[in-house]
Amino acid sequence: MTRTKGERTRERIIEAAAPLFNQRGFVGASMADLMAATGLEKGGIYRHFKSKDDLALAAFDYSLTLHRAKIRGQVECHTGAVNRLTFLAEAMAGVAGTPAVPGGCPLLNTAVETDAADTESYVALRKRTRAGMRNLIRYAQGIIEAGAESGELRADVDAATEAAMIVATMEGAMMLSRLYDDRSYAKNAAKRVAAHAAQLARRTSPSRKQK
Repeated sequence: MTRTKGERTRERIIEAAAPLFNQRGFVGASMADLMAATGLEKGGIYRHFKSKDDLALAAFDYSLTLHRAKIRGQVECHTGAVNRLTFLAEAMAGVAGTPAVPGGCPLLNTAVETDAADTESYVALRKRTRAGMRNLIRYAQGIIEAGAESGELRADVDAATEAAMIVATMEGAMMLSRLYDDRSYAKNAAKRVAAHAAQLARRTSPSRKQK
């Protein structure tokens, strides 16, 4: 389906704005920054978006889509719950070095920025972030549930709890890697998650050599 000129312009604005919001945050990304990145005047941007809030939400959705695709793309080509959990952790660790959008994990960044704010724009972003994080946890949970159903993992595994632990471990490790500019935090966390995933197995099975 052919896109209109207006649709193409809107997409271009989102693509240019996404890295700014992901790196600088909603407040840090000024209108002057957005104008410079898009090459448009304020009126040109607002011709396609109701407000800066509207653009920020669209940019977050765009960043999250790329982030999700990057992670799942490194998981979906593998089979087996232990392997898939291992690659999920490694994919999340990789965000510390090669994020889908400059600035790192959009879920982590936006969660931190909107944590203590109660303005309308922050509330909307926080809702989007919670939904995105919830989907990530459910994705990990689905892998675990499939592993238990197939007999690869123990039947008594609490999939919801384990999934939340894995995501919390990796998100926390990504935060430390960014804070200290040291990717080893994320890499080591991925190794621990892989080892834990192997412990959830019903029986001993060959595991991929860890890096």
